[in-house]
Amino acid sequence: MKVIYCRIDRCLGCKACELACAVEHSESKKLEQAVREEPPPAARVRVHGVDKKGAQARWRCMALRCRHCEEPACVAACIAGGIVKDEQTGIVRFNKDKCVGCWSCTMVCPFGAVVRSPDGGFAIKCDLCEDRETPACVEACPTHALLFCESEEFEALLSEEEIRHSGQ
Repeated sequence: MKVIYCRIDRCLGCKACELACAVEHSESKKLEQAVREEPPPAARVRVHGVDKKGAQARWRCMALRCRHCEEPACVAACIAGGIVKDEQTGIVRFNKDKCVGCWSCTMVCPFGAVVRSPDGGFAIKCDLCEDRETPACVEACPTHALLFCESEEFEALLSEEEIRHSGQ
């Protein structure tokens, strides 16, 4: 199954992914109109600083989002059946109409990927932009820190980059 991976060494913390995600999940799907919507559209991905690296003490950032886990704790915790895993695709889906606002899903997610909507009425999480070929956050990333691929593809890419950097 394809999921979104973040190459932490490339993430600048610019939050272009957050903006693209919020616009994609807006009513209008256009930035100029989305900023005036009520409630405001919310990103399902959030950029966080994770640590400092090296002598320059540059903060390293990464985009946090739902990982569509093999055994998602949010699905097990959802008392209303609002979060389910599609066994065929592996996508963990959320149905806001079933959400009762108990916030069990937000408490058990080990990645902090399930959060309250801006109005606090229901939970939200990454849906991998199922109606798009490539998620909006991945398309918007100016440094290509975000990738939408299979785990094997991501591991191969990391190995190639490691070999390339060690040979210099």
